[in-house]
Amino acid sequence: MTEAVSVRLPEDTARRLAELARVLERPKTYIVTKALQEYLEEYEDYLIAMHRLNEKADRVISEKELVKS
Repeated sequence: MTEAVSVRLPEDTARRLAELARVLERPKTYIVTKALQEYLEEYEDYLIAMHRLNEKADRVISEKELVKS
């Protein structure tokens, strides 16, 4: 199931999106969906990394120790 979302884009971004959609012969919705999925995955990974970095109970290991394991 899909959900409709409305966004306002700067003219330049909208133009670039339209051009990419034309070149790829894909709907703008497809490109925006793929880009947003990728962004969310990356950002979620970032949040996990930041949480782990700030977790005082977690031991930080060196690259040398990591390579050994």
